[in-house]
Amino acid sequence: MIRIPVAAWLVHLYTAAGAVLGLLILEAIAEADYRAAFLWMVAATVIDSTDGVLARLARVTERLPSVRGDRLDDIVDYVTYVFLPAYLLWHAARLPREWGLAVVAVVLVSSALGFSLERAKTPDGFFTGFPSYWNIVAFYLYAAELPPAANAVCLLLLSAMVFVPVRYVYPSRTVPLRALTIGLTIVWAMLLLFLLMDLRTRHPTLLAVSLVYPVYYTGLSLGLMLTPARRESRGSAGTRSRG
Repeated sequence: MIRIPVAAWLVHLYTAAGAVLGLLILEAIAEADYRAAFLWMVAATVIDSTDGVLARLARVTERLPSVRGDRLDDIVDYVTYVFLPAYLLWHAARLPREWGLAVVAVVLVSSALGFSLERAKTPDGFFTGFPSYWNIVAFYLYAAELPPAANAVCLLLLSAMVFVPVRYVYPSRTVPLRALTIGLTIVWAMLLLFLLMDLRTRHPTLLAVSLVYPVYYTGLSLGLMLTPARRESRGSAGTRSRG
């Protein structure tokens, strides 16, 4: 009797559902419904944030070794975290008309290369190089209504940071201050969701307050990387896997 690892397949289908959300994001962008597009991105992020836990509970690597969950995860993540957020900024005219497409191309190529690097994720729970949070970047640039040239410069700088070997915190895996980081992440996500639900109304003060978390995240990442303990424990980098 052939035993089908149902739970493992369900987890993979759950991850793959992010591709369907990508289609809904694309449709919302095409209709210039950017609020809906960002909301679908939130849904995709929820899947990406929870499928790793489900994969470990279902022991998918052991029970279904023929399917590479990490590869599936990368495919979906590239669509929802990179391609569609970059396309949204271009479609919404948040980039210079003359060279906005070139900026989008730089984002897409740099992140495609970044996803393929062996050192993209480390065994001790860090990202190496800017971890392609383009959905978050797109939200801030869209909500802040900065000049298109300023948005373009921001995207180009972050694209370059993909290749700078700074080690960024992986909130669910980096051990130091993990409880605090996860708690702040939840509070920050709730604040962003509030801003997103009322996207047509400008909330510059709340938007500025929400930047406290990215500052904390960056500061913690640099602090952990520069401490003697972190320098001594740097090992060989691993490949990307589920969150």
